[in-house]
Amino acid sequence: MLLSRHIRLLVAFDHRHVFVDPNPDSEASFVERERVFNLPRSTWEDYDPKLISAGGGIFARSLKSIDISPEMRAVLGLGADVAHLTPAELINAALKAPVDLIYNGGIGTYVKATSETHADVGDRANNAIRVNGNELRCRIIGEGGNLGMTQRGRIEAARNGVILNTDFIDNSAGVDTSDHEVNIKILLNDAMAHGQLDVASRKALLQEMTDEVAELVLHDNIRQNQALSLMERMSVSRIGSEQHFIRVLEGEGRLDRQIEYLPSDAEFAERKARGEGLTRPELSVLLSYAKMSVYGQLLDSNVPEDPFLSAELKRYFPKPLQERFAANMERHRLKREIIATAITNSMVNRMGATFLLRMQEDTGASASQVAKAYSIARVLADARTLWAGIDAVNLTVPKQAQLDALALVWTQLRSMTRWLLNLPGEDLDIAASVKRFGAGIEALRSSLGQALSEPDRAEYAEARAQWMDQGFGQELAEKLAALPFQTSVLDIVRVALDKELAVPDVARTYFGLGGALHLSWLAHRVNELPVEGRWHALARGSLLDELRARQSALVAQVLASGQGSSEQRLATWLKRDDSGLRFTLAMLDELRGQREMDYPTASVALQRVGQLVAHAG
Repeated sequence: MLLSRHIRLLVAFDHRHVFVDPNPDSEASFVERERVFNLPRSTWEDYDPKLISAGGGIFARSLKSIDISPEMRAVLGLGADVAHLTPAELINAALKAPVDLIYNGGIGTYVKATSETHADVGDRANNAIRVNGNELRCRIIGEGGNLGMTQRGRIEAARNGVILNTDFIDNSAGVDTSDHEVNIKILLNDAMAHGQLDVASRKALLQEMTDEVAELVLHDNIRQNQALSLMERMSVSRIGSEQHFIRVLEGEGRLDRQIEYLPSDAEFAERKARGEGLTRPELSVLLSYAKMSVYGQLLDSNVPEDPFLSAELKRYFPKPLQERFAANMERHRLKREIIATAITNSMVNRMGATFLLRMQEDTGASASQVAKAYSIARVLADARTLWAGIDAVNLTVPKQAQLDALALVWTQLRSMTRWLLNLPGEDLDIAASVKRFGAGIEALRSSLGQALSEPDRAEYAEARAQWMDQGFGQELAEKLAALPFQTSVLDIVRVALDKELAVPDVARTYFGLGGALHLSWLAHRVNELPVEGRWHALARGSLLDELRARQSALVAQVLASGQGSSEQRLATWLKRDDSGLRFTLAMLDELRGQREMDYPTASVALQRVGQLVAHAG
């Protein structure tokens, strides 16, 4: 509240007073609140009443009645007949006021669900002022204090349009700061033990890094909120995955959905029928359980020992420490825990609560393999550059456009992670994989404009224009517009490596063949198939894997045939007298005329493409 000079504080209350300023001057109010805050043992009575706008005032909670001015009625959304309220009634009205933000920084539980009684809440002192979640008219709630709302109250508020998380999400900066403080002090103690630092220098260094530690902590908090926004956006389409995740945790004895107020299977069915997903408070619970689960699995694996991931250790600390004490970091006694935490936070914050479980079930991979594949994909996709670009336009582009951009990166990383996990072999070497595929991917990015077919090029240009129209800069808009065409980038590079061919030639053939045989269209339709549970998810993933593998096989065959450029070879291959090719084209043309696609139809189409591969080979 003292970090922004633009807040218009309308109402505040504590156990002694109710402060009401119906039409505050934000600058004057800020200066006065800062002055009062810095006074020892201050109360709202220390606030200069001359600075309060007309109709407002500071009222003792011991009063029997408070006169309600027209200005107070207007700001609180009260009827014209409301002339007097008790202090408790005034606070109750304030909690239900049509405002932008309610911020709870005190002690007590002020919001419950309609289904709960005051006795259920267990906070008798606030029974008279407590409101139900569906009575809130604010847009956003921030929870600086603990237990300001019941979890059912949060869920009810969220289902009625209020944007909020949970107290443990909004409060996580405190825990994060403590963790950084402990780990920094362990590092500096090691430096002192090795004669690299004295007590005075240590103290000065800690003071110097205060702001950067705050930035690191806020970065983690922003990512966590971003994760919840992306999960919330996808929740309707991925509610089956979330339900399955809950069931798995229940089966492992890690979660009790009744204690956490998560929906029963019957409630899940009702939400699916209504087209309603999980709320942010519910997703906050899943996010937290996912982090605990992922962290435990990574800590028990060899992931923290991977040399490539030592960069995560350095990145955790402020820059002055990275520059001076990199060697000390390698012998930090909590090195494994820091690396496991960093990978967990990145994977869950960027990919969501259900990502690890989905990858494990889809591919049979271990948690360590998924973490390594994700780490490889993050580098190959240049995800950090994309995320930084998306973050840089925060508050300057529409929120939904920003989430659209994050969802594109999410799709790319999910696709690449899955592809890497399907490679033969026991374990993934992060550094070797980055080296193996990195140059080829960069070659594809730089030549993508020339590699795309004419229809794809037009689609790319339209997407780039749309991103720019929404406020993204040209460079970022070009990268975002290119992402949908890069989901098969690893297939293209692998064919080029295996056949010792130039990446641009393979890319031109891949996109050209995809357009000519309608394989790009088929992949898009398969990806849109509805998922009604785990087996649908597995089926859809397998269909996409098969389609990409068969398209890659056909590309290799095309480039191995005939003479001339890649375009000439493709043209010759498509014009040859082949009944199987004609039959496949006719079938896919017929499919394109249908409005609906289902799993059996997609499976038949994939089988036909597979037969074409075998016949052409």
